[in-house]
Amino acid sequence: MLLPKRVKYRRVMRGRMKGKATRGNVVSNGEFGLQAVEPSWITSRQIEAARIAMTRYTKRGGQVWIKIFPDKPITQKPAETRMGSGKGSPEYWVAVVKPGRVMFEIGGVSEEIAREALRLAMHKLPVKCKIVKKSDAEDGE
Repeated sequence: MLLPKRVKYRRVMRGRMKGKATRGNVVSNGEFGLQAVEPSWITSRQIEAARIAMTRYTKRGGQVWIKIFPDKPITQKPAETRMGSGKGSPEYWVAVVKPGRVMFEIGGVSEEIAREALRLAMHKLPVKCKIVKKSDAEDGE
């Protein structure tokens, strides 16, 4: 699973996910991409599950690019703990995804294989997505 080697601060604030993605909103490496339609946090486990689904379907043909990285630590307090006594310890890592962000790209395979692989990956993610071609995403969506 993906996680940073080291971070400046162990715990970070939750933040807000307003607006559309201004970076990473075009297909740059592959021919097809999986673009988020709504904002969400995507955990490192979900990213890994989507990656495995894509590579299994393509039978390790072509190439898959992961364009998001989980660099935000999410904390949780232990079960049955009273309120107060500080913030919990980091439990897992998430990537902040805004609408328009291209999360995965695939190349080197035919269009029907790429679309099916991305469709399988879509079901592993907690966001509504759409499949975009290299030319579609460059039209400024």
